[in-house]
This record gives sequence, structure tokens and C-alpha cells, in this order.
Amino acid sequence: MAARILVIEDNEDNLQLVRFFLERLGHSVLAAYDGLTGMEAARVEQPDLILLDMGIPEIDGWELAGRLKEDPETKDIPLVALTAYTLPGDKRRALQSGCDGYITKPINVAGFGDEIGRFLKK
Repeated sequence: MAARILVIEDNEDNLQLVRFFLERLGHSVLAAYDGLTGMEAARVEQPDLILLDMGIPEIDGWELAGRLKEDPETKDIPLVALTAYTLPGDKRRALQSGCDGYITKPINVAGFGDEIGRFLKK
């Protein structure tokens, strides 16, 4: 199932890598480089899925997750943390902030497509 996926990521290399994998899976990718732009893109574009880096500028991912889930226009869009924050408690914090799922970086290439597919089916 091809989907429109918004990737909110401030690191250009990480963004290009995620874009490469998602496009190989047949998805189209929208990009935002900070929390403010990501919030606006989510509201305007209404993507099928949002992949959110937690360490972004302007509004960090923790705050942005809460705002996206509180906003009637974006609350139903599946939101997945895509982050290098892997300390104990980071996953719980991401889920408590409003994320529906949690994928760690570096990306596990073998399972990435299946994980994305799971979130798109919800």
C-alpha cells in the first residue's frame, strides 16, 4: 500500500536515508526539518503517517508529539518516533508524549518496511 509519509528530521543525511528506504517501498515522502514546519506540514498535507525525530529544533519531538495529538486536524494521523534516543525510559517517554510507535536509529533495514507497514495498517 503506497502512502504519503511526513518525515520530520533535521539531519539531512538521516532524512535522505529514510527517504531512500520509503521510496523504495513505493511511498511518497514529505519532509520537514524542524518542529514548527512539521506541525504546519502535518496540518496542511494530512499524511498517512508521520515519522518524527525527537531531537529537532524549534519545537522538539516530545512537545510536537503532544501538540499533534491534541490538534483535531492531526490527532488521528499515526505518529512514530524515529530516534537515536535509546536510553531506558525514552520509549516510554515518546509513547507518553503521544507517539503511537517507536523506531530506533540506526534503522534496522531488514525490518523497516514491515514496521512501517504495521503502522499504516492501524
